[in-house]
Formats: sequence, structure tokens, C-alpha cells
Amino acid sequence: MARPPRWQATLDASTQEACLAVRLYNDSAEARAFEGFVVHMHMAWLYLLHAQFIRDDVDFRYWDKQFKKRLVKIDGEAKRWELERSMAERWPSNTDPVRANLSLFIKLRNRLEHRHANSDEALMLNLAGHAHALLVNYETELTEQFGDTQSLALRLRLPIFVGTFTQQGEQALREYRKKLPGDIRAFVTDYEIGLDESVVNDPKYEFRLRAMVELAPRDPDAIAMQFTNYEDMTDEERAFAEELGRRGQVIVRDRKQPVSGLGRLMPANAVNEVQANIPYVFNMSHFTDSWKKAKIRPLSGDTNPSKTNQDFCEYDEPTKTYRYTRAWVQRLIKKCSTPDGFREMTGRDPSIKPIAESAS
Repeated sequence: MARPPRWQATLDASTQEACLAVRLYNDSAEARAFEGFVVHMHMAWLYLLHAQFIRDDVDFRYWDKQFKKRLVKIDGEAKRWELERSMAERWPSNTDPVRANLSLFIKLRNRLEHRHANSDEALMLNLAGHAHALLVNYETELTEQFGDTQSLALRLRLPIFVGTFTQQGEQALREYRKKLPGDIRAFVTDYEIGLDESVVNDPKYEFRLRAMVELAPRDPDAIAMQFTNYEDMTDEERAFAEELGRRGQVIVRDRKQPVSGLGRLMPANAVNEVQANIPYVFNMSHFTDSWKKAKIRPLSGDTNPSKTNQDFCEYDEPTKTYRYTRAWVQRLIKKCSTPDGFREMTGRDPSIKPIAESAS
């Protein structure tokens, strides 16, 4: 029998870590399932990239900066690139959605270890889409680099679960998400504000799954759960899926929580901040048009005033008013700084500020 390639042991360690990560994630009896998933997926990605480096004869050891021919060693072993350094080698562009997703979990791991022990379920609910993308990206990298025979699909089973199939269940999950620690909410929002919108909306950064009960006749050749790639849909199927999203017909939808701890802004303050940071006139009328166009909150008089996009707006029950997040203000500033973006956000043509106002 031929000897296995040099990288096989490292790749095997990688897939073992990934399988363990998924088992922990799907184990409802595991007290710190999400933390375990993050830690073991970190190791899975590290070993996967190291296996590629071994295969491609990339030297991923650290060398002493002062003595060029001397390796940096820890306990007698050569120090090798950590995941962040390995990631930068594999994806040089920091706008790559795979890198953005992986970088989020690298930073998140540093925050999770020995902290937030009682908020594991809340973390899982808020970051499930990002975690799913982390695993899907891993599977893609694994099979593209080492072939379909290495696929996790040959090792993992589809989990059986109860999602938000009732209004009561959906409401229970929404309430549970509020238990996510404020610093983690702020961390995720801060991180995503720095990303391009195309990256944030890419399924390689956050995977969004819509589940529907199939009412078609049973196909003996089909598996119980099937996935359809957006790129493989017809125009009619895409339009239907997007319409479902606009109507909010979501069974499972895991997203980040509001910008807690970063401060809220009343409309006048939000308008002033946007006006001060763009070259165009921006007033309360523009602000109102923007939230109406983006549908981040209900219209005045709506019977369900709290039904907001919590990333951008929150309803304050005691004062019966809406308060806006820094993320919404930053989005307005970013978009409304260009003519096309201004029109996209407000539906109006921009007007250059008067010279005196611009100078001030």
C-alpha cells in the first residue's frame, strides 16, 4: 500500500475537529456548545490551511527577525503561523467574504474563552447564520482543495430540530436573543460597520436559511432535506424567494442583535450627524424618506409599533418614540456621500450644501 501524502495526517486532524465542532453545536445537552463549536472550528480551519501549505511546499514557520537563519521555537518546536496569519496568506484581500467571516470568529474566540459562560444559547441564536457560513465555507475549501472524497457530507448527519414553526416559538426565540451580552452585540455591530455592504450580504459571510414544508409528492430518489443555491434559481424562483423575505415569512432567521451600549439617537440628532458628514443637504424630510424606503420601522399609527429592524431602530414603549442606532447613521453617511447612494436611500436627487455651510 502506498504511503499517504505528507499532508494527510494534518487534513485528517482538520476534519476530525470540524466533525467534533458540529457534534457540539447540535448537542442540546452541551452547556457550552457554541463556544466549543467556535474553538474546534478554529482548529479545523488552522489544520486545513496548514495541510494546503504542506502540500504546496509553503514554509509556514516563523523565522527570527534578527537572525535570519534561526527559527522561532516554542518548547523546542518551530513556531508555525497561527490562523490569522494563515488566513491572510490564503485570502490576501480583506474584502473577501470568506476571510471576513473567518476573521469574525477569530476575534470572537478571544472574547468567548472564559467569558459569557451563561449566554451560550443566546450567542448561538444571534450568530447561527455566521456559524453556518463558517462551516459551509470550510466544506467548500476542503472539497475544492482536496477533492469530494474528503467531504464532511460523508461524515455528518442532518440534525432533527424544531425551529420557529409557531408564532409562540418565534416570539420565545426573539425574547431569548435579548440575553446576548451587550459587549458582544456591540462587538459584532462594530465589526460589521467596517465591512462593505456586499460582504455583509454575501452568504459566505452570513448564511441565511429559509425552511419551508414541501407539499410536493414524495420523490424516492430525493433526500429529506434539500438546499437550493440562489445562483441556480430561475428569475421567477428568485423573485418568489425575495417576496417571501419582504413579507417576513421566515421560519428560521438568525441575525445579529441591536447596537446595545453604543448609544441611541433621536431623529434630530441622527439628522444632524448625517448632515455634518456628507456633502449634500440632509434634513428631517430626507431622514423620514430613508427609513420609509428601507422599511426599518412601521409607519405612525401602526398597530404593532415595535416591529422594527432592530439593527437600525428600536421602539421605546414608555415614550412611544423611535430611537435609531449608530449603525443606521453610519449607513446613511456611507450611502448618502455619493449621488447614487443618496438617491438609493432617500429617493431624491441630492443638493450640494451652500458654500458657507460646507466651510463650517
